[in-house]
Amino acid sequence: QLEVVESGGGLVQAGGSLTVSCTASGSTIDRYSMAWFRQTSEKEREGVSCISWGGATTYYADSVEGRFTISRDNAKNMLYLQMDSLKPEDSGMYYCAAVVDCWDYRPYYKGHWGKGTLVTISP
Repeated sequence: QLEVVESGGGLVQAGGSLTVSCTASGSTIDRYSMAWFRQTSEKEREGVSCISWGGATTYYADSVEGRFTISRDNAKNMLYLQMDSLKPEDSGMYYCAAVVDCWDYRPYYKGHWGKGTLVTISP
């Protein structure tokens, strides 16, 4: 089963930038589409961005389109999310996970999540 460790979160002022990373182990990510999710005290965990297994196609939630960039390095078994022009509503715990389909963000491994990395954007 694929294991993931998220890192790179922190406190950033609105308008700033931050990149979070996902390091995988136990398997290679090149066989999976991969996605970033976000969870807050107000909302259930929701899909933010997704990238196909080869990296040729990407998907973004409307709220982050044009500001976030998802990428992957299959050789390093890593996934990234570059976040620019950050807003307070971007705050939350960010998780990465393998998904069956990018269109509905259905996790490949049911109930299996990393610890996430906390992103906090100040006004």
